[in-house]
Amino acid sequence: MLNPALGIISRYRDRLPVTDKTPVVTLGEGATPLIRADRLAEYAGLPADSVYLKFEGSNPTGSFKDRGMAVAVSKALEEGARGVLCASTGNTAASAAAYAARAGLRCMVFLPKGGVALGKLAQALMHGAKIKEVKGSFDKALIAAFAEAKKSGFVAVNSSNPYRIEGQKTAAFEISEVLGRMPDYQFMPVGNAGNITAYWKGYRELKGSKPKMMGFQAAGAAPIVLGNPIPNPRTVASAIRIGNPYSWQAALRARDESNGVIAAVTDREILNAWRLLARLEGVFCEPSSAAGVAGLLKSGKKGHLSGKIVCILTGHGLKDPDTPLKIFKS
Repeated sequence: MLNPALGIISRYRDRLPVTDKTPVVTLGEGATPLIRADRLAEYAGLPADSVYLKFEGSNPTGSFKDRGMAVAVSKALEEGARGVLCASTGNTAASAAAYAARAGLRCMVFLPKGGVALGKLAQALMHGAKIKEVKGSFDKALIAAFAEAKKSGFVAVNSSNPYRIEGQKTAAFEISEVLGRMPDYQFMPVGNAGNITAYWKGYRELKGSKPKMMGFQAAGAAPIVLGNPIPNPRTVASAIRIGNPYSWQAALRARDESNGVIAAVTDREILNAWRLLARLEGVFCEPSSAAGVAGLLKSGKKGHLSGKIVCILTGHGLKDPDTPLKIFKS
């Protein structure tokens, strides 16, 4: 049985780039539930036992970012970093701030002004991060963060940091452990594209038949689908509101090597899937998490799916308390 008390470094030490000298910074991340979603499967026209939800909102700060941050911050501490920094649409900032606090490191976060959900901003502030707002998109915030890292000596802990990818790949191990094998399909949101990259890395390290990686961007923030960066991405799904993903090429490799897809779903489709998850399965995720489920609903109706299907829900719904209020008031 998965034990969250250990954290991912203790549980997967032999598969991670750590040594006996690496200080383990953990908040008990990982071991998140894989929830069978029979009612969602029925709605999508699929067999009752075919669809599962990997609910990463159960991580300590409420998102999948904690997996990568555990490794990245542990390695930063081992290497004698003065602090850590990141650009973020919110979840990375919350996670970096929490793990930096746990490690006794300083933390600085660069956020697109007005583009971060309230729950995530509150977390970063409470954990003591220094907040720097940047006019423009996440992509401009990332440029500012990289410039500050060079100047300050702080370690950047965005998905550009390879230790982030190493930590996040552990979710693929957990899915395979619970199912007893790898799934046949994996549906997930794609923003900066580090997560689809990490999952594929994890699956590649396992023996057996690999899943088709089915990634979905919001239609107003779908640079990979369109084949060119988007200067001003727009979507209600703020966590994937990214116009020039750092891991673009790695995501394409994951798609091509797995015979999967990277496609777009509309905000209406995302919000519909988001409501269905809450009302059919009792799972409250943030809107961006539902992009993969929106893709599943489109794909399921075409009748091409079979076998075991896992949808990745990247963050908890309480990360973004404003969106439900706005939608249900309108």
